[in-house]
Amino acid sequence: MISINNLSIHFTGNPLFEDVTFVVGDKDRIGLVGKNGAGKTTLMRIICGTQEPETGIVIIPSGTTVGYLPQEMAFKNTGKTVFEEAIKAFSEALKIENEIKHITLEISKRTDFETDSYYKLLQSLTEANDRFQILGGHDIQGNTEKILSGLGFSASDFNRQVAEFSGGWQMRVELAKILLQKPSVILLDEPTNHLDIESIQWLEDFLSSYEGAVILVSHDRIFLDNITTRTIEISLGKIYDYKANYSTYETLRADRRENQIASFNNQQKQIEQSEKFIERFRYKSTKSRQVQSRIKLLDKLDRIEVEDIDESSIHFRFPPAPSPGRVVIEADHITKKYGEHTVLSDISFLIDKNDRIAFVGKNGEGKTTLSRIIIKDLEYTGKCEQGHNVSIGYYAQNQSELLDPEKTVFETIDDVAVGDVRKRIRAILGSFLFAEDDIMKKVKVLSGGEKSRLAIAKLLLKPVNLLVLDEPTNHLDMRSKDILKQALLHYNGTLVIVSHDRYFLHGLATKIFEFKQQKIRQYIGDIYEFLNSRKIDTLRQLEISGKIKQGTKEEKNTGQKLNWEKKKLLDKDARRVRGEIEKSESEIERLESEISEMDKALINPETYKTILDSADLYTKYNKLKKDIELQMELWEKSHAGLQKIEKEISEITEK
Repeated sequence: MISINNLSIHFTGNPLFEDVTFVVGDKDRIGLVGKNGAGKTTLMRIICGTQEPETGIVIIPSGTTVGYLPQEMAFKNTGKTVFEEAIKAFSEALKIENEIKHITLEISKRTDFETDSYYKLLQSLTEANDRFQILGGHDIQGNTEKILSGLGFSASDFNRQVAEFSGGWQMRVELAKILLQKPSVILLDEPTNHLDIESIQWLEDFLSSYEGAVILVSHDRIFLDNITTRTIEISLGKIYDYKANYSTYETLRADRRENQIASFNNQQKQIEQSEKFIERFRYKSTKSRQVQSRIKLLDKLDRIEVEDIDESSIHFRFPPAPSPGRVVIEADHITKKYGEHTVLSDISFLIDKNDRIAFVGKNGEGKTTLSRIIIKDLEYTGKCEQGHNVSIGYYAQNQSELLDPEKTVFETIDDVAVGDVRKRIRAILGSFLFAEDDIMKKVKVLSGGEKSRLAIAKLLLKPVNLLVLDEPTNHLDMRSKDILKQALLHYNGTLVIVSHDRYFLHGLATKIFEFKQQKIRQYIGDIYEFLNSRKIDTLRQLEISGKIKQGTKEEKNTGQKLNWEKKKLLDKDARRVRGEIEKSESEIERLESEISEMDKALINPETYKTILDSADLYTKYNKLKKDIELQMELWEKSHAGLQKIEKEISEITEK
């Protein structure tokens, strides 16, 4: 579909990428990865035509359309509602609809039914109706409502002015417009930054079944794994193309680097030997021909470069938490309103010592509000009391608003540090990647990632036994997120965390607070156990389930349609699970074959004596045994899941 040929661009005199060539297929699902500054966003801009390369060409066939959502956008107040702004995606269809109305009105006034001009009007109407049908003009309202709902907008939001919403919600409107346009290629740069878990899951489902190609830049590895089947890495001005999702790419990349280092070391030995030969015999006439030959070979040698991996990352541990009482937070009948808008209504809960709680739910349901109530940063009605000896550390989502832009990095920490901690300020900042030259920078010139790191560093200044973290992974790269997660896993206090990153929450939270319709519901377990219990593999399943439970007369009249939609979703799940079963069976067969060969080695020591002398054989044998046990467990779980799905399909069919 799209061909990128010999693309080159330089930044501050250095090549960002050079002679890059690859092809985007019609239905490709590509994850674009690389360290900060590698050129991912630049490459997207070049593909969509908003930036020109210095050399090379991007070939886009006639009729191919490209939709691009950048990380950030500047918004203007257009005076339009959410729905009015979203249907701008159908500009051509709406134009044709007006044309159809005009022609229809003209025909109704005519009585010269046998004239050429009347015939031409009929022909124009037919052509306009055909084009309107192709563009999906009859489904404009339904499709628009479906996409907006999937991205988290409620029906009451459709008629609100776009300007009333935050920048994150306005980005959702822009995303909705791109999805409604159905371009041949969708380019999304960090699309999950402004979405909650349910909307991310809905977007995953939409993009996975999308008819065109998709190219993603994201720091959400589960989002990448669930959508992409191809990973293109930009490194040292080159690209490396893997036919795999992100997790598999990480393994393949490590293997590639090992081979790269081995090849580099071998080449360096050859170069060293050639240089020694040249130096030794340079002035001997009998060896002049060989010396010149070696010099020419060195000049022509294609030097192997070892990939320059940026290993720099934050490294820290939270100080030991002072011991609090058994109850850390006790809340009774909390209600919070903003004007006439109620966010939380009559909620009660306990947070016990060493609880690890994740706040999840759609944006705007009150997660940040309750976090601020817990730290006593908001007024409310009801009671929210801290237990004995509770000390709180808080990380806010809106760091740019809470950090003083005129203070330096050092002053930001020094102003709140006390006692012996002041002696370790430079060491603490160094562990968060602030070099000597950086600590005198003012906060206002820092990037989003640097502000996030500075805010986390402030949490280390005094021991606390309750950490309240609101979206702490925003602006952090994958490596830094992993290190933050490890630090939190070793933290021995109580944790409350707001996040939409499922990989980050997995294994970190043991209790889930779901925010919905002004209430919270508690669930004991991990984030994936919670999602499975709620049966929200896709948002559409959740919507259908909700509609069925309401049981109004109107919904009962449309019961057959809902059952058909639910059956369609279950059929899709069944196909996915059957694929997992086939994959497990294939892997089990492979493992059994390897184990069989090793069994022969173990029972025939004379024939395989050389192999048996190696301890690696036994290590590999035990690993294969464990792998096959794991695959059998996966196979059994998949079979149980398939039986459950088939039972639901059978029950729907019998209705």
